[in-house]
Amino acid sequence: MKFGPHVSIAGGLPNGPLNAQEVGAETFQIFSRSPRGGKAPEITKELLADFKKNLKDANIESFYIHAPYYINLASATPRIADSSIQILKDELKRGSTLGANGMMFHIGSAKDFGKEKSTKIVIKAINEILKDYKGTTKFLIENSAGAGEIIGATFEEIGEIIKKVKNKKHIGVCLDTCHMFASGYDFRDAKSLNKTVKDFDKHIGLEYLQVIHLNDSLKEYNSKRDRHADIGFGLIGKKAFELLVNHPKLNHLDAVLETPQKEIVYEKAIKKLIKMDLGHNK
Repeated sequence: MKFGPHVSIAGGLPNGPLNAQEVGAETFQIFSRSPRGGKAPEITKELLADFKKNLKDANIESFYIHAPYYINLASATPRIADSSIQILKDELKRGSTLGANGMMFHIGSAKDFGKEKSTKIVIKAINEILKDYKGTTKFLIENSAGAGEIIGATFEEIGEIIKKVKNKKHIGVCLDTCHMFASGYDFRDAKSLNKTVKDFDKHIGLEYLQVIHLNDSLKEYNSKRDRHADIGFGLIGKKAFELLVNHPKLNHLDAVLETPQKEIVYEKAIKKLIKMDLGHNK
């Protein structure tokens, strides 16, 4: 398993690999545009050359892009639904240009139409996004914590969507541990972890699992609340992460931390926290 953080691209996209290199990351995650809105910065030939040079110098072979937070494929407002589709199309294109392994996104909310109709709308939207897509960046559904009417909290929901995606070659899943725990999937002991892995394989298929977001949780099991904590400082606990990163069906994956520590503290902690304390080298 390769580990790394979500890093800043402040000052330009080429700073992403540099920031990852500074903390000794083996993989990393970035936003390629502001997650809150606005026009995406152009990927010029010069910028692309700088980005790829920095990536090579950092000796990092894999990285990921996170889509903006405001995506909602099931919105009743045409402007939001249509722009969500276009932005995700654009982010896949940008990811392929940069060489990203995957681009994860949050599906959106079913509050406007209810779960059944919203799921159909989401499937239609994903099929539109992937209809003519021939890029190299995987389109990754991220599981949700289950708050309100947010779609994708259960493996069954995600599996139902993937089953009806036509371009399965380019679809995958990003599994967030905080969201998983909050939505009722336990992994704090070996038995619970094995059950959760089996449930994922049954309803989605482990072949679709591409990357894991490693986040502890400030909120209790099955709380439906998305509140990240630093590894070992939340209610999931360090032992659970040691079991997860060493699980034989998961230990080949990339893992990205989205923990809340301030960057400078995180930079000093990452190698000890993940590689040493969690048994990366066992």
